[in-house]
Amino acid sequence: MPEPRVMKIDYVSDVMCPWCAVGLYGLLEALDRVKGEISAEITFQPFELNPDMPAGGVDGAEYVARKYGLAPEQAAANRAVIRERAAAVGFDMAALDTRRLYNSFDAHRLLHWAAIEGRQLGLKRALLEAHFTRGEDVSDPEVLARAAEQAGLDGAAAREVLRSGAHADEVRADEAAWRARGVHSVPAIIIDNRYLVSGGQPPEAFEQALRLAASG
Repeated sequence: MPEPRVMKIDYVSDVMCPWCAVGLYGLLEALDRVKGEISAEITFQPFELNPDMPAGGVDGAEYVARKYGLAPEQAAANRAVIRERAAAVGFDMAALDTRRLYNSFDAHRLLHWAAIEGRQLGLKRALLEAHFTRGEDVSDPEVLARAAEQAGLDGAAAREVLRSGAHADEVRADEAAWRARGVHSVPAIIIDNRYLVSGGQPPEAFEQALRLAASG
């Protein structure tokens, strides 16, 4: 039996982005469908939707409605669609209606460190659960450290990363590099540096993209 084709996937996203969660769980389901044929090394790349977000955050529903010029009914309908899409791929967005938006820079610093430690996917999932399922403040160092522990990382080491400001330069450099490559919205999923999948696509779309990339 041939060995699975190993693919490199760069997943450019923000913890604040609900479609990034939908897309990630859709991608993971697609990878499960092609198990034995294709395997992937996923690296989460940083993107801040709201880099100037103030301390304490803002009301998520109000901010999104204002940013996109949506009436309350439209915004509520959009959130309902996102919740349904998330549920379809096994992710619970219980806190979507009541969430606040926070500055995500420290979360990206911690994700950069988690990649070095080999536990980036686990931390990404823990952060998404903290924000979208439990409605926690993922700019809070203790919330971030607990997410790190949930992902099997050392809590004390995570707290030191957050306290020290480590990996700030690397995250800013990575953000600038992806903007220079034309990424201006997320999620943006780049397979083997050649194929781009944009948005929170369903598993079928990711499966098709993976098979196309594997055949190329």
